[in-house]
Amino acid sequence: MRFLFLLALATLLASPLAHAEDHIVRLDPALDDVLAESAEIRHLADGFTWAEGPAWDRQRNRLYFSDVPENKAYMWSETRGLEVFLDPSGHPEKNPEGFREAGTNGLLYAPDGSLLIANHGARAVERMDLATGQRETVIDRFEGRRLNSPNDLAVGPDGTLYFTDPPYGLAGIEKSPLKELPHHGVYAVAPSTPATLVDARLSLPNGLAVSPDGAFLYVAVSDPASPIIYRYEKVDGRFTHRQTFFDASPYLAKGWPGLPDGMAVTASGHLFATGPGGIFVLAPSGKLLGMIRLDSATANCAFGQDGRTLFITSGDRLLAVPTIATGTGWHD
Repeated sequence: MRFLFLLALATLLASPLAHAEDHIVRLDPALDDVLAESAEIRHLADGFTWAEGPAWDRQRNRLYFSDVPENKAYMWSETRGLEVFLDPSGHPEKNPEGFREAGTNGLLYAPDGSLLIANHGARAVERMDLATGQRETVIDRFEGRRLNSPNDLAVGPDGTLYFTDPPYGLAGIEKSPLKELPHHGVYAVAPSTPATLVDARLSLPNGLAVSPDGAFLYVAVSDPASPIIYRYEKVDGRFTHRQTFFDASPYLAKGWPGLPDGMAVTASGHLFATGPGGIFVLAPSGKLLGMIRLDSATANCAFGQDGRTLFITSGDRLLAVPTIATGTGWHD
C-alpha cells in the first residue's frame, strides 16, 4: 500500500498540473454551456518574468507569447514544447535607456496569416511575415507624435485593427520624458485609412476584444483606482457610447492578485477576461458566470488549437484550459 501511495504521489508531482490553489469556480448553471464541469487547468511551462500576449498560429499549430520585461518571445507546441521565438523581441538593446519594458507585449495572428505585434521597444504596432521573419511598421505615430508603448491588439470582422497605447513600456510610465501624446489612447486602424482615436479618456487602457458580430468593442482598464471593463457600441461605423460592462473593484478589494488586462471572446459572444483572481467568464450581457481562479496575477488569454483551448499567460506561467465554447474565427 505504501508503495502504491508513493508511486501515485510521484506520478502527481511529475504530471503537468496547475498549482493546487488554481481551480474553476461555478457561479451560474449557464457556465456549463461554456466551460465543462470536468475541465482541468493544465500547466504547460513556467520560469518567465511576466508572460503576456498569447497568439495561436493556425498554419503552424503553435502558440506565440511574450516575456515583456525580458525582451523575449517564445513559442510552444504540443510536439516541440517550449522554444525561444524572438530574442530580443522588441528593442534591439536588452535594456535601452528610457524604457521600463522594451519587449513585445500583445501578439495577434492576423486573418492574412501574419503576426501583429504590439512592440514596446519600437513604440509601434508591427506586422511580421512568419515565413521570412521580416517586420514592417503598421503605425508608430498619431498625428505626428510618437506612440507611448502599444500594449494589446484586436481585429474586427471588417478587418479594422484596434490597439491600446498606455505608457507601461516607458520608464516613469505616466511621467516619462519620452511621452509625446497627452493621452493613453484606444485606436482604430481601418484598411488603407489613417488611424482614428476611439477614446482618449481612459487612464490605463490595456486588453481589448471585439464581439463576433463586430457590434461591440471591449476595453479593460488596468488602473487600481478604476479596474473596469468598458463596452463600446458601434454607431455609424465608429465605436462610441461607452458603458461599464464589468467592474472588478469588489475582487480587487479582496486582495486577489491582478487587474483587468487581456481577454478573449467566443463565437457565442462570451468573454474570458483577466482580472483580480484569474479569469472572469462573462455572458454577453456582462453577467458573471464563473471564474478560472489562479493564484498568480494573470495577464492575458487567447483561444488556440481547434478553437476550444484557452491558453493563459499568468505571471511566470503558461497554462491551458479546454472549453466547450469556441473562440471567434474558427468557424467563420
